[in-house]
Amino acid sequence: MNNIFRLSLLGLTLLSPFVIAEPVTEFDGPYVITPKHEQTIAYWVCDNKLKTTAVVSQQVSRPAHCGDLPEVMLSNDLKQVMPDTYSAIKKVVALSDVHGQYDVLITLLKNQNIIDSDGNWAFGEGHMVMTGDIFDRGHQVNEVLWFMYQLDQQAREAGGMVHLLMGNHEQMVLNGDLRYVHQRYDIAATLIDRPYDKLYGADTEIGQWLRSKNTIIKINDVLYMHGGISSEWITRELTLAKANSLYRQHIGTAKKTLKADDLLNFLFFGNGPTWYRGYFSEAFTETELDTILNYFAVKRIVVGHTSQERVLGLFHNKVIAVDSSIKNGQSGELLLIKDNDLTRGLYNGSRQTL
Repeated sequence: MNNIFRLSLLGLTLLSPFVIAEPVTEFDGPYVITPKHEQTIAYWVCDNKLKTTAVVSQQVSRPAHCGDLPEVMLSNDLKQVMPDTYSAIKKVVALSDVHGQYDVLITLLKNQNIIDSDGNWAFGEGHMVMTGDIFDRGHQVNEVLWFMYQLDQQAREAGGMVHLLMGNHEQMVLNGDLRYVHQRYDIAATLIDRPYDKLYGADTEIGQWLRSKNTIIKINDVLYMHGGISSEWITRELTLAKANSLYRQHIGTAKKTLKADDLLNFLFFGNGPTWYRGYFSEAFTETELDTILNYFAVKRIVVGHTSQERVLGLFHNKVIAVDSSIKNGQSGELLLIKDNDLTRGLYNGSRQTL
């Protein structure tokens, strides 16, 4: 461990060989872990010190003097695999690529009345689609994950649904590729004595929840995923069910193994649905897009992954890009679909027809 990191764990940051900054107070958690045949424990970073609490009757309660970290009620129902196709849904909201920007996410959802002033679900029987990339880059990833976990519960209780789709950065982290993890999380990983990816391992609450999620879903006549569907999908004659099953089955599979299998290499890399950027290439044509839409019997595709300044419609709104650069930590937008009307939900709460 280097000297700078040792000092950071003590609440000190080395600015120069001669200057030491004021102590930095760090709160993080919970990380809820159930070791095999043992009691479930919640791990917390409280003022740069590790604390633990037992999880009793599914309730996760934070220790005293540990800031305002989330206290949550766990739910086994949230970890059940849900369908990947839905019909007769009256309203949908979609957004993407939050990348740990919790404050921006909360402000956007409040201003657009998706959640109320207390941060609770306010979208009724509507469906919310987060098309991947909660992980990496930003400093509030864990806060976003627990917020989405609780929103998942609240939406179901109201007759709605939250769909958290797996993006390439979820796949990267859960497969041990930690290149883009914010340095803030070095503290939790060190104190808990687990690599960052194992904080979301198969023996953790959030890890099990994530491993139950789909990567591609169809709601009414719209297909949602992180990157996009390429024509290669059609030549491989894949179905949503098969692809989603393979994604779940191979979370954590070594990259070398994935690369060695032709189908898995396609799904997890290159032109696969979590990495594809073809819709934004000048070489991609509307004729090619129409063939893809017809294959799935949908009118449009909603994607994240490729950053824009706003929610953007392409090819007469047959492709809608919802990565509105929330990851920059300044603002963002979302897409609202109701009665076939397409609307941009702006950060200030206003709305514009797409």
